[in-house]
Amino acid sequence: MSVTGTRIQTYEDFVKVHGLLLAASGLPRSLHYKLFEKLAAETFDGGAYFQVEPCEEGRQRRLVLTSDSMPEVSNVFLVDHAWTFRLADAYKQLQEVPGLAQRMASLMCVDIDLNSDAEDGDGVSQENNSKLNAMDVIENEINDAKVKGCDAVRWVELEELDVDDDMLLSLDLSSKFPDLLALSLCENKLESVEIVVQEVTKFKNLRALWLNNNPLLRNCDSHMEEAIVQGCPRLEIYNSHFTSNFGGGPWDFVEECMTRIIPAVSIRAFSPVEMPSLSHLNIRGNPLEQNSVHELLEVLKGFPCLQALEVDIPGSPGDSAIEIVESLPKLTLLNGVDASKILETGNHVIDSILKPRLPEWTANEPLADRVVNAMWLYIMTYRLADEEKIDETSVWYVMDELGSALWHSDEPNFRVAPFLFMPEAKLESAVSYSILWPIRNVHNGDECTRDFLYGIGEDKQRSARLTAYFHTPQSYFIQEYEKFYQKLQIKNLTPLPVKSSSTRHLCCSDGRPLRVYTDIPQVEEFLTRPEFVITTEPKDADIIWTSMQVDDEMKKATGITDQQYVNQFPFEACLVMKHHLADTVQKAYGSPEWLQPTYNLETHLSPFIGDYSIRKRDGMNNLWILKPWNMARTIDTTVIDNLSAIIRLMETGPKICQKYIEHPALFQGKKFDLRYIVLVRSMKPLEIFVADTFWVRLANNQYTLDKHSLFEYETHFTVMNYRGRLNHKNTPEFVSEFEQEHQVKWWDIHERVKAMIRSVFEAAAQVHPEMHSPTSRAMYGVDVMLDRSFRPKLLEVTYCPDCTRACKYDTRSILGDGEIIKGQDFINYVFGCLFLDETTNVSPL
Repeated sequence: MSVTGTRIQTYEDFVKVHGLLLAASGLPRSLHYKLFEKLAAETFDGGAYFQVEPCEEGRQRRLVLTSDSMPEVSNVFLVDHAWTFRLADAYKQLQEVPGLAQRMASLMCVDIDLNSDAEDGDGVSQENNSKLNAMDVIENEINDAKVKGCDAVRWVELEELDVDDDMLLSLDLSSKFPDLLALSLCENKLESVEIVVQEVTKFKNLRALWLNNNPLLRNCDSHMEEAIVQGCPRLEIYNSHFTSNFGGGPWDFVEECMTRIIPAVSIRAFSPVEMPSLSHLNIRGNPLEQNSVHELLEVLKGFPCLQALEVDIPGSPGDSAIEIVESLPKLTLLNGVDASKILETGNHVIDSILKPRLPEWTANEPLADRVVNAMWLYIMTYRLADEEKIDETSVWYVMDELGSALWHSDEPNFRVAPFLFMPEAKLESAVSYSILWPIRNVHNGDECTRDFLYGIGEDKQRSARLTAYFHTPQSYFIQEYEKFYQKLQIKNLTPLPVKSSSTRHLCCSDGRPLRVYTDIPQVEEFLTRPEFVITTEPKDADIIWTSMQVDDEMKKATGITDQQYVNQFPFEACLVMKHHLADTVQKAYGSPEWLQPTYNLETHLSPFIGDYSIRKRDGMNNLWILKPWNMARTIDTTVIDNLSAIIRLMETGPKICQKYIEHPALFQGKKFDLRYIVLVRSMKPLEIFVADTFWVRLANNQYTLDKHSLFEYETHFTVMNYRGRLNHKNTPEFVSEFEQEHQVKWWDIHERVKAMIRSVFEAAAQVHPEMHSPTSRAMYGVDVMLDRSFRPKLLEVTYCPDCTRACKYDTRSILGDGEIIKGQDFINYVFGCLFLDETTNVSPL
């Protein structure tokens, strides 16, 4: 390699070192050399081509092209990373790194106070700004009419402008628009029925009026509508429904109204015969549950000129975009998206006007807290890896001000990808950037956008995942949750009978000891019974006891046969992988009290969003724990209550989302869980035992639900073998002190735990009969937590659990006669139970 010292100098060397990264980024080959040049020279020239502008009233920014034009795949730009972090360190860094919270708050537009009545820099209050905005709209309408050569303005929309009663009087709309036909005052601050009736009834030709989402509608009765209809004798549409005057005049005006919103009435209320020229129809915000999608589409087929349709996404019928387009062959636009593109991409859910999800905060909220809440709209992620291993925890980052101003589009004109530049040809020298390049022709003044969900289609729940960034209609997700919940209620598994042992004592016909192959140090060291002997050759063993999966590939490589006993059951993934465990239990029992509400985010994101929405609506606790499907030791596990965060965390790998036990039983103020050892001789008939030895795992910090504590591993997690300070507590001491602290009998708790464990394995046996294998014997770890009512909650089931503690510490039986159980004998009685039909220090379930 041609280098000076250890640094890359040539383009050829750059490609050799970064070939895989270049391919993964998706950057076209024609831009590789230009990228090399900019990386080598550290050229950040985006400022010469782009400009960052405020939008959404200063609560968001957008990126605009300032150069004359930029052809597709014509340039590539370096985007710096303003903040790179591990999630567990985020809050601490914001507090401790000088200037970080201030820069991030500014970048994320959360460094201002919302709803402030203070004057701005020009001495103009919010009220005056709103009035100016309303006046601007009025002036624009008047000017547009003049430009078009119209003699009068027929339609005025003054929506979301903070128009209150006094402002409505001061605007004097009737004198400015005497021939007005339609007026929308939606989502303002109108409170006085008397003032509103007085002002709108001055429009004698008014045919449509919208006052939706104003305070006065909360308490007013039908008298206001009656007064308005009486004062406006031609009014046909009032607050999105037809009045008694509907149908008395020309249909062309009603057709025009329907391009804005169709009234929330039965679809039979309008007819293709009466409105044959209807070309644009907006049915957003409609409670279409009253009508079947099929019935609606049958009616819409009768409109021969219908070209554009707007529907709520997702939701009936908005979750059936392909069906809509196929049913209406003359339709060219659905929610602003070309119908042919919908068929081409296969998207079932389409939307172009979802409102962005903007952060909310209070004036007294610290900047660090605001950033932690807002960052999920901005951060991106990658995971480091080399030839030997992949990093266990993901890296998150925030692009600089230019990169963070790129907003989402389903049809973006730019693409962004992370890129690790290794100037010294090794990972230790890596510097992270993002690279930005145009994927369409872009012109001066165009907004620059990227696809936040690049590569994610409807098969990966694209529309639901957009909820991380946009306000999607809650009604659809609530319906999905209700369907999911109803399905869980119909389960009724019959308990399996408890039978006497049917497995046979394992022995060799020639009387020799059973040969055991193992790769587990504790088995090698502590399996000392004369009935067993360790062998180093798998093919020679009678028993294979391994931490590795014994699959066909391993059997072929080692010579293992189907006649040898192995410490795993076929399809035991239904127990030891968290998403399969939840599915197994739900198929068997629906929603038992010992399993917290659990969702596989890869398949059930929509019902989860519905559950979250209902809890938020009803003021319920919304704290959830995200767990990877198949990781141990709480790797990539997060406790959080932010919906955008939960959805975004799917990007670091497949997960379940489980309702957090916010009120667990505590031991001296600290959280704990229990590890039980379960021994399985047979799945058919079910023959299982629980070891008399179990142990408690304690958190190190006092338990709290303070939101800042969610970043503290030693407050909310109990596994300290691999991180934190291991605080071992002898089980008999724990039980004695727990009984005294809470005035309970451990025997009662233990019986409930045993019943729960039995139910878990019964579910597996009945839902997955393919688990049965006469040559399988296995040991599982079952992790249990108690809620504040001392009811057990299932956390997870672990294959081949770490038994270091069981082998290390002597303990005393708390359920029998109090005899001493020596740690060095643990492996001996496990093998005695599974292979010699013994029950020493175990209890049948």
